[in-house]
Amino acid sequence: MTRSSHLSSSLTDPDGSPEDFDLQGHRGARGLAPENTLPAFRRALELGVTTLEMDVVISGDETVVVSHEPWMAHEICSLPSGAPVPAETEKEHNLYRMPYDEIERYDCGRRQHPDFPRQQPQPAVKPRLRDVIAAAETSTAERARPPVRYNIEIKSRPDWDGDFHPAPDVFARRVVDVVREEGITARTTIQSFDVRALKAVRRLCAAPSPDISLQRALLVEEGTADGLPDQLGRLGFLPAVYSPEYRSVDGMLLQAAHDYGLRVVPWTVNERDDMRRLIRLGVDGLITDYPDVAQEVMGAMEESSD
Repeated sequence: MTRSSHLSSSLTDPDGSPEDFDLQGHRGARGLAPENTLPAFRRALELGVTTLEMDVVISGDETVVVSHEPWMAHEICSLPSGAPVPAETEKEHNLYRMPYDEIERYDCGRRQHPDFPRQQPQPAVKPRLRDVIAAAETSTAERARPPVRYNIEIKSRPDWDGDFHPAPDVFARRVVDVVREEGITARTTIQSFDVRALKAVRRLCAAPSPDISLQRALLVEEGTADGLPDQLGRLGFLPAVYSPEYRSVDGMLLQAAHDYGLRVVPWTVNERDDMRRLIRLGVDGLITDYPDVAQEVMGAMEESSD
């Protein structure tokens, strides 16, 4: 079955792609260090991930901040006073209404996430995207390892527009500007569940001069072979990467995505059996909270195949 039988002629070819298996550290290495913080990204780099996966939001002073929520999550964040952020008022601590110098007064690392018993709590703030890139580039240079890739999720939703983030075009421009200014365009993927954000990134890459090196990834809650054409149709172009929730990935979905020329990188895969199943199935990468476990699984599978 050809691509043209699925999609209109307005869709473009996929972005370019690396050849090797893509091991992505989810929010750095959330299972081992506080999520989306410099310690988590350092830990992921120590474990040899291919890609640092992270989420970004926009602060009140238009800074691109690495954070999963556009507010201070009560499970992990503490007020400047040291007291936990109250669950009932967490959304009042809205990052889109706070300048970055206020955001960095909150700690989001001292309190261990209740779902991750191996996580090592330590003082940590929500960093700026620029800070993460600078730290990662320095770390890889010091270790004399190949440059790391970045997978940056734009955390936008239609019902959050104007309250927790700017319009998708503005949001996308802020992120793309940082990526370009830091010189990592060719090693960066922008991902989102929000097709509006991905369309905005594509427009930014088309003008004033075409830039095909900045890749896009479509995140979906559930993938099926039958539903894939509609998901791609809503996006309106072929992304480089298709990222469904890992439990929905089967052989039929993988084949359908590969027929379009898409790389398939499921999220968020934390159990050994699931990792083995997906690798044997032929996925192009994994997003995981436990890069150490993934490395062990991959190493054991490589040894058993020798």
